[in-house]
Amino acid sequence: MKTPKRLAPLIEDKIIDEVLSQLMSGKEATVYTVACGSEVRCAKVYKEAAKRSFKKAVQYKEGRKVRNSRRARAMEKGSNFGREQEEEIWQNTEADALYKLANAGVRVPKPYGCFNGVLLMELITDQEGYVAPRLNDVDLNPEQARHGHAVMMQNVIRMLCAGLIHGDLSEFNVLMDEHGPVIIDLPQAVNAAGNNNAKGMLERDVRNMTNYYGQFAPELLEGHYAIEIWALFEKGDLTPDTKLTGTVKPDTLPADVDSVMLEIKAALEEQEELLQQKRDAEESD
Repeated sequence: MKTPKRLAPLIEDKIIDEVLSQLMSGKEATVYTVACGSEVRCAKVYKEAAKRSFKKAVQYKEGRKVRNSRRARAMEKGSNFGREQEEEIWQNTEADALYKLANAGVRVPKPYGCFNGVLLMELITDQEGYVAPRLNDVDLNPEQARHGHAVMMQNVIRMLCAGLIHGDLSEFNVLMDEHGPVIIDLPQAVNAAGNNNAKGMLERDVRNMTNYYGQFAPELLEGHYAIEIWALFEKGDLTPDTKLTGTVKPDTLPADVDSVMLEIKAALEEQEELLQQKRDAEESD
């Protein structure tokens, strides 16, 4: 195929040898399969800020540290340089998260580096060597659903112990290879300790995964996994190998009406995002 403009410098620098095909195009990036020597890898080309449709980006950026004071001031002022720096940080967040999570024992694609807005990483394949399907395209029996849910909760826990929350986790951001689920799409990864929205985002990630697996194993819907995870995290008792019971009871104090209305609004936005992800997935198939 014709080489996309953003990938031409990687070929010139011999980082990749050839662009093979477009794999998918989503709300924040277009992904290609590329040849690197004898291997086929993924090249994720991030869209420019003005062309991205990812919502609520400010919520995800909260808590991300900028060590360079000049860069931080420029970003606060919103200057051209500041916007360039902010874009660079956004583009490098996923690569940084992949390296960190891989070291923490979370199943994610192996990263090979980020080059001027292009993330080069492992291509996840199935047992036959074809591109691995998304979780939403896989049929599960109750036993497989229970096992898959337990594996995903363990991954969520290990992410949190490493200081990160996915922030956009759903059946559309999980691939299934022969060994089980692999978590993808992390440019919006959240700093668990520095983001005021962290708890809500963790709850949403866990709820999305539980609701999906709960279609095949309804008893999972009765668990309170996010509450249990966050309670252990706040007390400092959460470890990468923590086993959940799902039996922690939710808070029964009188509801804050304003907070409830905000949660309803967030839930509606979340549902719209999931529907958009489904439409994106159907368009890329």
